[in-house]
Amino acid sequence: MAARVRAVLCLLAVALGMGASAARAADDLPEYRLKAAFLYNFALFTEWPADVGGTLRLCVFGADPFGGELDGLQGKAVGTRSLAVQHKTGIDALKACQIVFIAPSAAGQLARVLEAVDGQAVLTVADSPGAARQGVALNMAVTQNKVSFEANLRAARAAKVNLSSKLLRLATEVIQ
Repeated sequence: MAARVRAVLCLLAVALGMGASAARAADDLPEYRLKAAFLYNFALFTEWPADVGGTLRLCVFGADPFGGELDGLQGKAVGTRSLAVQHKTGIDALKACQIVFIAPSAAGQLARVLEAVDGQAVLTVADSPGAARQGVALNMAVTQNKVSFEANLRAARAAKVNLSSKLLRLATEVIQ
């Protein structure tokens, strides 16, 4: 498992253009800087429906744990699209998003969030124990000071997005 996490960190470092030296230093990065990099790579390794448009809105729901770490993703290219980072306070506003990060502070509203985006092309991502089993497509965790993630393929398919096999190989668990 440690080799798998190291592979994720190397993939993230290369995808972000940080190089091999940054991959070696990945253990020293703050947790939410790494999780911001994971969010970006989740977007990169997700196939979106054609009707999504040229902008992928990455929306944070709940108290933002990232601080300024997501600022570097603003306008960043994801294939032919670009990212727009937004913060949402109302559940109904999440329908306008393509990626919804459900912050730990909003974990109690997880069922309502999933209901609000049901049937939409929305990749749901959380940072809460058990969230993938509750219907979130990707759920990040920290184990032994390493960031990892679980994938829920049923949730991704229901959201009309396809997760790359490269991404799925790095997941600690894939829920079919």
